[in-house]
Amino acid sequence: MSEKLSPIEAIKTQSDGLRGTLKESIDLDNHTGNVRPDDETLVKFHGMYVQDDRDRRVERAEKKLDKLYSFMIRLRIPGGVINADQWLATHDISEEYGTGTLKITTRQTVQLHGLLKHQLRPTIQAFNTAKLDSIAACGDVNRNVIVSSHPQISPLHQEIYQYADKISTLLLPKTQSYYEVFVDGEKIYERSSEADPLYQDRYLPRKFKIAIAIPPSNDVDVFTNDIGLIAIVENNQLKGFNIAVGGGLATTHGNPNTYARLGSIIGFTDSEEKTLKAVYEILTIQRDFGNRVDRKLSRMKYTVDKLTVEGFKKELENRIGFDLLPEQPFTFTERNDRFGWEQNHAGKWFYTLFVEHGVVKPYQKQFLYELAQLKISNFIFSGNQNLILGEIEDKDKAKADALLHKHEIAKNDSQLRKSSMACVALPTCPLALAEAQRYLPELVTKIEPILEKYSLQDDAISIRMTGCPNGCGRPYVAELGFIGTGPGQYNFMLGGDRFGERLNKLYKEKQTESQILSEVDTLLEQYTKERAENETFGDFSFRKFFN
Repeated sequence: MSEKLSPIEAIKTQSDGLRGTLKESIDLDNHTGNVRPDDETLVKFHGMYVQDDRDRRVERAEKKLDKLYSFMIRLRIPGGVINADQWLATHDISEEYGTGTLKITTRQTVQLHGLLKHQLRPTIQAFNTAKLDSIAACGDVNRNVIVSSHPQISPLHQEIYQYADKISTLLLPKTQSYYEVFVDGEKIYERSSEADPLYQDRYLPRKFKIAIAIPPSNDVDVFTNDIGLIAIVENNQLKGFNIAVGGGLATTHGNPNTYARLGSIIGFTDSEEKTLKAVYEILTIQRDFGNRVDRKLSRMKYTVDKLTVEGFKKELENRIGFDLLPEQPFTFTERNDRFGWEQNHAGKWFYTLFVEHGVVKPYQKQFLYELAQLKISNFIFSGNQNLILGEIEDKDKAKADALLHKHEIAKNDSQLRKSSMACVALPTCPLALAEAQRYLPELVTKIEPILEKYSLQDDAISIRMTGCPNGCGRPYVAELGFIGTGPGQYNFMLGGDRFGERLNKLYKEKQTESQILSEVDTLLEQYTKERAENETFGDFSFRKFFN
C-alpha cells in the first residue's frame, strides 16, 4: 500500500510483541497516572483503557494538576459464563481496587473502572489466580466472543456455547507479553515461541467482533458483528452455522464515508472443522485487505464492501479450500432477555436479573455476593447487559428465592426500561459527546407516563442511547435510537425492527430532551391510531417515514 500507514501501525510492529515500554511506564513514571503515549495504544491489547474523570478536568486544570487518570479493565469471558468462586473473586477485586462498581458490558463480560496505575499488576494477578484474564479484551484483535445467553432456548445450548471458547482460543495472540508485564514480572519468554501466523507483528487493522446466535433469539445482535454465526438446529441436532460477515455500527459525525452496516450471510458450514477454518481465514482476509491508513475506515465492513460480498466470499473459499454451502433457513422471534425464573430441558433453573445498563447497584452486588457464597449457581452475562443466575438445582431454588426476597431484587420495571441499553459515555469515555448511561434511566422515567397515556406500558419497544456515534450501545438497531451529538443533544433514530435485522434511520437531528419527549408523544399517538394488527413500533415507524 503506497499510502502512509496510520501511526498506530508503527506502534504495533515496533512493540516487541505488545510489550513496548509498559514496564517502564508502570514502574518508573511516578510523575503521572498515565502511561507513555505509545503504551496507551498497547495497553488496550491487554484489556485496558486509559481514562480520566472528565467531570473534574476544569477543576484540576485550574490547579495546574495532571488529569485524574485511571484505567478500565475488561475481562475476556467467552460466552459470558463464570462460576461462583470467580464471581466472589471479581467482587473482592472490585472492592479492593477501582471504584467498587461492576459494569456488565454489551459483550457478555464485566469491566472495572477507576483503577490507578499502581493497582494494575495486583488486579491482574488477582484475576489470574481466579483463572480469569483480560487478554485481547480490547485492541486490534478478536475481542470477547459472545453467544446467545439463555440456556433454556435450546437443549444444544451447551454444545453451541463451547464454540465461543474454541474460537476465542483459536484467535488469541501468541505473544506472552501480558504475563511478562503484568503477572510474572521479570520472567522473559522465548520470542521464538511467539511466532504468530495469524496476527504476525501488525495484528488486525482494527478491533474485531464475533457473535453466535441461537435462533429464535437474537440477544447478541448477531448482524452487528464482523462475523456472525447463526446456529442451525434441526431435530435437536446442530447442523452447522450460517456465516454473516461485515457487520459493524460505528460512524463518525460529518463523515459520509462512514456508515453502519449489518452483516451479509455468505453461506453455511456443516462441521466444526470447517466453521473454525472459515472463521480463522476471515480474519486473515481482514488482516491482508483491511484499511491500515484511515482507522475510521478500517473495520471489516469496509473491507467487505471494497471487495464486494461475492468477492469476499470467493477470496474466503480460495483460502479455506472448500465451497460454502447455501444459507439455511432460520427465524428470530425475540431479542430481549427472559426475566425472572425459567427452567431448561434438564430441569435446571435460571433467574435473569435486570441490571440497568449493566451497572450492578450496591443492593444487587450484596445479593450476588451472598448467592455466590452458597455455591449453588453460575453467573451468565447477557448481551443485553443483564445477569443470569444459572444451572440452579431444584433442591437449591428455595435458597436462591429466599435471597431474592431478602434483598427485594424483583422490581416492577416497565417493558421499555427492560428493553433499554446505554454505553458508559461520560464521565470516563474520552469519545463521549453527550451523556448516556447516567441519563437514559431519567429519560425513560419521563417517557413511561406517555406510554401509559396510550396504554403501551406492556409494549417492549427497544430504546438505546450512546454518547457518540461509535455505537457501543448498538443504537442503530433500536426502535428508538439516540446518538449523542453534543451536551444534551441527540440524533433521533427511528425504524429499526424489534429483532435486530434492520438498521434504523435518522429521523430528527440534534434533539433536546423537550423535543425528544414531544416527538415520542406524537409518534406513540400515531402508532396507537395507525398501526396494523400485530405491527411493532419499529415496523410502524419504518413504514410510515422511510418506506
